[in-house]
Amino acid sequence: MAKSPRGAAPQRLRGLGDLAYHHGDQAPRQEVYLRPGPQGEPQAVGAREFVAEVAAVAKGLIGVGVAAGDRVVIAGVTGYAAAVLVQAVWVARAVAVVVEPAASAARLAEVLRDCRPAAVVLGDGRHAQAVARAGRELTDLARVWRLDEEGLAALARPGAYMDSTAVRFRREEQDHGDPAAIVYPPTTTGQVRGAVLTHGALLAGAQAALERLAPARSRVEDGAVPTVLVELPLSGAAGLVALVACALARARVCPVERGANEDALLRAASPHVVVCRGRLLSRLYARERAIAHETSWDNLNAFTTATDLAVQFDQAPRKGPWRRVSRAMYEWMYSRMREALGGRAVLVVCAAGTAEPWLDHFFNGAGVELVQAWGTDESGGVVAAGVPGRRRGATAGPPLEGVEVRLAGDGEVYVRGPGVFSGYWGDEAAGRAARWEDWVATGAVAGLDEAGRLVPGRRLRPQAAPLPAAPRQARRTAPAGPPPAAPAPEQVPEPARVWERRVCAHPLIAQAMVIARGRPYPAALLTLSGDQLEYWRLVNNRPLAWTREELVMDAELAAEVRGAVVEANGAVEPAWAVRAFHVLAEEFSPTGGLVLPDGRLRRDAVLRAFAEEIEGLYRSPQPGR
Repeated sequence: MAKSPRGAAPQRLRGLGDLAYHHGDQAPRQEVYLRPGPQGEPQAVGAREFVAEVAAVAKGLIGVGVAAGDRVVIAGVTGYAAAVLVQAVWVARAVAVVVEPAASAARLAEVLRDCRPAAVVLGDGRHAQAVARAGRELTDLARVWRLDEEGLAALARPGAYMDSTAVRFRREEQDHGDPAAIVYPPTTTGQVRGAVLTHGALLAGAQAALERLAPARSRVEDGAVPTVLVELPLSGAAGLVALVACALARARVCPVERGANEDALLRAASPHVVVCRGRLLSRLYARERAIAHETSWDNLNAFTTATDLAVQFDQAPRKGPWRRVSRAMYEWMYSRMREALGGRAVLVVCAAGTAEPWLDHFFNGAGVELVQAWGTDESGGVVAAGVPGRRRGATAGPPLEGVEVRLAGDGEVYVRGPGVFSGYWGDEAAGRAARWEDWVATGAVAGLDEAGRLVPGRRLRPQAAPLPAAPRQARRTAPAGPPPAAPAPEQVPEPARVWERRVCAHPLIAQAMVIARGRPYPAALLTLSGDQLEYWRLVNNRPLAWTREELVMDAELAAEVRGAVVEANGAVEPAWAVRAFHVLAEEFSPTGGLVLPDGRLRRDAVLRAFAEEIEGLYRSPQPGR
């Protein structure tokens, strides 16, 4: 078990409805947001203007009958508009339900039926018909708005006749125990179940995260307002915590809209801190590598060498003069990466532990400090984060102050602290199932190093409590025949077991089996976690109509799996490094006769069922496909 000492309580606001006013009262002329201008350029919004916009929308919600505790669903809205809407919902003492922008119409309808909102705000007309159909069942639904028609002004109109006392009374009545948000997992599988986060939980998580990242504040130039670019969606707990933390820090926030040109936005906003997912960093790296490739092969070779040197420099426990000189020879390339982040970034915070280890080492070796943070929706979004100036690569750092972490026998993370969720909306039994005494399950595997730093692993299930879902049939079953009554444990060489455990630590990979006996080189069969595959589909904007077979052929997904294989190869001797692998669209399952009741693979059955794929690994002229 790892534990951090309890720190100071969060800033004493009555609730999140005071957040915008707190900033506006202390520094009314300070710039608090950057929103897209007429030509797409970032345009500053002052604290006084922002408070007025939030209050106008809050009065509009009250004007159509949204009462304290009512749910307001926000679907397909991102960036600045989402930030205004969420804070307006909090001012009205309602509950924000932000739906993942890439969610399907069927998924949105399920969320609507589950939380039964009083109002719905749509970014455009993509899901208007789905809301209209679901609205026939929702007797409490008072109004549906579309921002692509009149923008936020349409929401403010019903409350234009009200004075400020309408929102002041709601703010005075709010309490830290009030529900602030219901967070639904970004998956198309399983039962819809929303995790409830209170005002106090989000405030506690934000304050603890601020304290952990405080050392980076001293690197911002004197007198400058820190600018924070936030790429996280507000549909997740981590995005909500980031929104609250930026307001408490009185930072200028540049939220990224879906579909925005991230490269141009980074250069125009020139942030001091970037809060993002690993995919943003992967795209930046890929773009710079493509530029080097287009220039010449010499530049590409130099880029590859510079990457290796940066990774090795960050991994080295002692950075002697020779390493520093070698790294300095490629400063021209590292400066390009820093310019791609806007030129003055002092810290990059990668949420959910989504930065691949080599990418973590590369950015730090290139002179851009990157720390990883990790958490789940039920645990409050952020459980652990790296300490600026004292981070260790490929870890998410120690638990935040006031947060305790314990690992179960199977490696699942259990969390205790003030930021955890209060239960699932409308499902008390599931909320109880997600707790053990006062510890909250996460549904994710992780490890703890010798210093108590969290090492993120894969997800066991999409939510903390198990979902009552029927098992899926495997694509192929084992050949017919009487099953063995008591199968003896199959002898698997230890290097193969090490490789399988290491590659399965990647969130996307569910199962792995190394084939080596009687073969010229080791190969492997891999299966992908269904829930994580759906999550990857949503966050990477892949069509929901794609089958799993089409998804596993995606070039970006293949590159991510290949990176996990390369990392696992580094954990074993060269003779046991996997040179070819095949990714299967479905997981091995007991119903297909490929998995024993205790979870072990029936390796002989897998070898027979997938003999054709395995033979293809040794016929292919390009191993590793």
